[in-house]
Amino acid sequence: MSDKIVVLEISGLEALHLAGIVGQFRDVVTDTQRSDDPAVARLLPDAYPDDEEATREFRRLTGDDLLGRRAADAEVILRTLGMDGGAHDQGDPDATLTIALGEDEALSWMRTLSAVRLVMATRLGIQGEDDHQPD
Repeated sequence: MSDKIVVLEISGLEALHLAGIVGQFRDVVTDTQRSDDPAVARLLPDAYPDDEEATREFRRLTGDDLLGRRAADAEVILRTLGMDGGAHDQGDPDATLTIALGEDEALSWMRTLSAVRLVMATRLGIQGEDDHQPD
């Protein structure tokens, strides 16, 4: 589907910050030393919550594929922001960018932003709703 279903306007500064966060996320999920990172573990589902050994085996068999798809989704965001390593990566912080997303791109954005939220929450020590302190 090539129709653009989502159009958003963001400032160049917001785009630069978002690209930085998404780039860091991509680096986390592609890091080969990630096996004991609790933020990465949170991105991988507990397929068998009552069987720790089966869950470990499931993650071993599917984890790299799932994290590879997350990295590919992050690349979509960087590409649509125009910050994927091209010549104009620095952008103008004062400019307003209009970004039009097709269905697949919009889904990549949603998956990535949700995953970034989980990584940030884990880094902040928030594992569940009860861990959040509004103060």
